[in-house]
Amino acid sequence: MKDYQTIEFSIENKIGTITLNRPEIHNAFNETMIGEIIECFEEIEKLDYQTLRVVLLQGKGKSFCAGADLNWMKGVANYSYDENYLESYKLSMCFNAIYSCKFPTIAKVHGAAIGGANGLLAACDFVLAHKATIFSLSEVKIGIVPACISPYVMKRVGEFKSKELMLTGMRFNGKEAQLAGLANWSFGEKKLKAKLDHLISMLKTSGPIAVSTCKNLLYDVENVWSHEEAMENTAKMIADLRQSEEGQEGMSSFLEKRKPNWTNDN
Repeated sequence: MKDYQTIEFSIENKIGTITLNRPEIHNAFNETMIGEIIECFEEIEKLDYQTLRVVLLQGKGKSFCAGADLNWMKGVANYSYDENYLESYKLSMCFNAIYSCKFPTIAKVHGAAIGGANGLLAACDFVLAHKATIFSLSEVKIGIVPACISPYVMKRVGEFKSKELMLTGMRFNGKEAQLAGLANWSFGEKKLKAKLDHLISMLKTSGPIAVSTCKNLLYDVENVWSHEEAMENTAKMIADLRQSEEGQEGMSSFLEKRKPNWTNDN
């Protein structure tokens, strides 16, 4: 895989790990990191299920991500409206690249998740947070709003919890993030690792095409289809999958009380 300036990407045991790699500034993101995350997910989309099954997003050093790089923000302040729009839209593209990834995505969060960092984690399918992590959607404190991250945060926590978190810019910890729905689970380091290992194991023993198709299903039901379209398209989907190679293998293995063939090399 390509070498990046601000992130690292590696694959081991079919787990693709993206590590935010600006630890000296708590992995604050700039235009380079945003572009590299987009590019990395574009490369991930080209991989097959024999190569990759799960994508893990984490931060190097003391924090997951401290939000936007202040030096980058100083430069952005001098951009024209059109330049600001294009820069902001690229951030939206970054979050959507994570949200629409065909593989299951997991954010492992520690230290701090400030501002736009919450867009990175909220766009993932699963969020595991260290209980001592400090979260804040603090944009209002500097006179702006958490605009590009709002679709993903609101999907996780709902409208009125979003108002509480976004209008106040309050700080809260990992346990509170779990209670809010921003994180799926929050533990200390030892339990967090055990939960991550268990989650990855669960995902890798599921049918890889079924998992990807299920992600597409959830995306379309939530964002694309009307109710009538959902009725028709979901019926077609299950009919197709029942006749697919993976579906036939899955049903056969269940009836024959054996493990399906996709678990053989996990």
